[in-house]
Amino acid sequence: MHSKTVRRRRALLIGLVVLSIILLTAYFGESPNGGLHAVQRDFLTVVSPIQDGANTALKPVRSVINWFGEVLHAKGEVSRLRAERDRLRSERVAEQERSRAAREATSIADVEASANLAGYKPVSAEVVFETPSSWYSTVDINKGSSEGIAINDAVYNGEGLVGVVTQVAADAAQVSLITDSEVAVAARIAGTPDWGIVQPKVGDPSHLVLQFLHGKAEVVKGDIVDTSGMISPEAQSLYPAGIPIGTVTSIEESAYTSINIRPAVELHSLDLVRVLTEVPGARASRVRSSLASLPSSRSESAESSSTAESAGTAASYAQSGGGG
Repeated sequence: MHSKTVRRRRALLIGLVVLSIILLTAYFGESPNGGLHAVQRDFLTVVSPIQDGANTALKPVRSVINWFGEVLHAKGEVSRLRAERDRLRSERVAEQERSRAAREATSIADVEASANLAGYKPVSAEVVFETPSSWYSTVDINKGSSEGIAINDAVYNGEGLVGVVTQVAADAAQVSLITDSEVAVAARIAGTPDWGIVQPKVGDPSHLVLQFLHGKAEVVKGDIVDTSGMISPEAQSLYPAGIPIGTVTSIEESAYTSINIRPAVELHSLDLVRVLTEVPGARASRVRSSLASLPSSRSESAESSSTAESAGTAASYAQSGGGG
């Protein structure tokens, strides 16, 4: 029974194929006015309105389907463009970071070239926390005693002097900025032997003032002020000579000369800094040890001469290379 059904279907299929071939041969062989062409025209006349109606009815459906397809394509394109944007943004940030690091390295190299760093080992560190206020400004860095950092080590960046280490832990240290009221730096007018003490300006701690100037050099606006390498009773930290501190903005003459200075470093946007650690046994280390061994208390009657003697001894050490 099954084989008969299969044979009938095959016979029907063959018959239809043969009929199609005959009709196609007859269609293409007759003239345009032939019977098969007339049947085709009549069929199209009947079917065309139905086809037009179906197209009209299905047009909204096709539009909806096309809209969904366009939305999905647009979403995919948006996702692709966002990924491309994020990639380009990351590359730009990375390139800017590389450029900034290169500029910072070049600036630090220039500062180190202008200073006498014999006997010092610079240690790079990152600023990880800031605690600024009007009268007490410090930052924390991510390097400490395990890297050889000690109290009174000078801290600088590619612009100039940042401050001095005032507290140390194994893996961190606190740096008091040069605008901190407790910090005083022995400084000089660059290119001259004339030196004095730089401290935050009273009433305006974001600026500095150079006072007690030893020497008679003519100071003018725009002069560079850098570390002198001297030790004085007012500035006990041993900074090497030649680290930029700031630029002279004005000179005030009263009972004594007071020189206003704009800091070289933008202290409110610190990132990378360098700490000058001492190399054990080097001249700078021996000078500091010698200064630390000087008597710290004298009788009141001998205090002024003792201070002068200590300052003179320190200045002698510094000028001979011990202070940078």
